[in-house]
Amino acid sequence: MVQDVDVAARMKAAEVIRKRFLEIVEQMERGERPVLIMPKRTLSNTIYDAKRKLLLLGPEKLKRSFLDTGEAKRFMQTVLMASIIYEALVNNEYPTIRDLYYRGKHTIKGKENTWDEQRESDAAIRDIEAYTGLLREEMLILSKEKGKVVGRMRIRSGGDVIDLSRMGHGAYSIEPTPDQIEFLDVDAEYVLVIEKDAVFQQLHRIRFWDQHKALLVTSAGQPDRATRRFVRRLNEELGLPVYILADADPYGWYIYSVFKIGSVTLSYESERLATPQAKFIGVMPSDIFGDEVLEKYANNFAKLLGKRGLKKVLTGKKPLLDPKERRNYIIRAKPKDVLRAIELVGIEVFKPFKNHVLSKLRISGKEREQITKKKHAGYDWFKTPEWIREVGIFFATLSKLEIEALTSKGLRFLAFKYIPEKIETGDWIE
Repeated sequence: MVQDVDVAARMKAAEVIRKRFLEIVEQMERGERPVLIMPKRTLSNTIYDAKRKLLLLGPEKLKRSFLDTGEAKRFMQTVLMASIIYEALVNNEYPTIRDLYYRGKHTIKGKENTWDEQRESDAAIRDIEAYTGLLREEMLILSKEKGKVVGRMRIRSGGDVIDLSRMGHGAYSIEPTPDQIEFLDVDAEYVLVIEKDAVFQQLHRIRFWDQHKALLVTSAGQPDRATRRFVRRLNEELGLPVYILADADPYGWYIYSVFKIGSVTLSYESERLATPQAKFIGVMPSDIFGDEVLEKYANNFAKLLGKRGLKKVLTGKKPLLDPKERRNYIIRAKPKDVLRAIELVGIEVFKPFKNHVLSKLRISGKEREQITKKKHAGYDWFKTPEWIREVGIFFATLSKLEIEALTSKGLRFLAFKYIPEKIETGDWIE
């Protein structure tokens, strides 16, 4: 039985697709060349809106003409995929991304395949999203569930009322169509997004969410679209603050960035997927070392922040780990980690630490060239004094730390000291 909420979503999506692609028919009826005009999904057309704190597509448009030999195949793939999705909508079907690949895969006149690899059919879906303004989730296209949530909240999904506080030792898997979820009531003060599923499970088992009136969410690594959209809705519709807890390494920082700012690949949907108000509470390199590194490498930091700027980020912070714990828990950074950090903050932030890093790293000639000769501009939102402080400490110490290292001090330390104190004292980065 198809739920009413699904019927409404199907009718809306099908009508949008029908109207948009009828424009092509109308072009041909007027004797014009059929052309698809859509936002240009390229890095060069991706801009950071500092005021809105979002990664968005710029004004450039892409014209894809059926009569252009260089664009004809992509034109065909986009129209073919739109037809398949439209048929699935009107026939009350729930196709997966892989299913759509197989539905459209065939040979044209025994010579040319519609597409050979799934990346081609996936690109066609993204084209349709950009062309129609519909998220694939709004077109009821399913994908693997990844994110999970637990806490004092009741939702309605598929006609069923689900109490997220009564999930046993499990949690609610965030469905691939998060806009179909109806929020009924919530008794929570904030959302805590945790990169690691294992840490999520630990906090769930001790009912952190119940004692601190929080909704716990895990992205289980890089967040999928459904989890990002769900978190955005919690913040936007319910007004709940969102805090991100990730590893103290460039990959954890990037996960935070994807939740907060968006991603280049999906910049055309950042307004619905990203949560600009999200705050990063840790794990921070300054949690590990306090102000010690800032003081030791004061000249390096002063080159980036100026003397006044350096004083502002010297907060008197004390390290959470003593020297013995650091030796036991810290993971030494590798060249690829340094390169990833440079990609985030840019080569100019790295320069004051360059000689120090290269003298400490075990590095091949190729890796040295990647680190020193590629002109990484970095992302503007990582060039704040707070992020320069944190990534600068990383360059100076070449140290990474996983969230799990904090639980080695006892799960109670993470749950009842570290996280609550971070939130209460405002020790976060926006």
